[in-house]
Amino acid sequence: MYPGCTWEMPGDDNAVYLTFDDGPDPVVTPYVLDILAEYRVKATFFCIGKNVVLYPEIYHRILAEGHSVGNHTQNHLSGWKVKDDAYLNDVQEAARYIRSDLFRPPYGRATRYQMKCLRESGFNMKMIMWTVLSGDFDTGIKPEKCYQNVAVNLRPGAIITFHDSRKAEPRLRYALPEVLKKMALEGLEGRAL
Repeated sequence: MYPGCTWEMPGDDNAVYLTFDDGPDPVVTPYVLDILAEYRVKATFFCIGKNVVLYPEIYHRILAEGHSVGNHTQNHLSGWKVKDDAYLNDVQEAARYIRSDLFRPPYGRATRYQMKCLRESGFNMKMIMWTVLSGDFDTGIKPEKCYQNVAVNLRPGAIITFHDSRKAEPRLRYALPEVLKKMALEGLEGRAL
């Protein structure tokens, strides 16, 4: 559906790629950073530009602790619902605050044209999608289901998506520690993109 996007990394070692969308958040992101540090896992945070503006100290903590960041637009726009110029301008605005060539479209939704422009046309961004969506953003599922969504697909090269947001917090607080325990038991290393 989206040519030129990365859905999975090469699985030739024991690396798993945890990613977190929608932060930074002043409550949830510090929790995530603390538990990642406890398990000595690195991850990638796809940040919303307006949240970076609101919480720069948390954004800088992400970087200081050795994690990577990616652009998740300035205002969490769905590319399917806005004009191309508005979407591309929003990404460019976020790039003022988020220094990264990694990009993930909110909701996984962008038009082929928008994606092509972001890969080319001076943006030169790498489109990062996911192998597994945890489902932590879905208020209709139980935390255990969120964990199971990840656990059954946990393998080298997998790109796992969680959300460091208040909406996802109840499911994230259950699922993330369980996933990290499972990774440790299976000898899987958490690596940033």
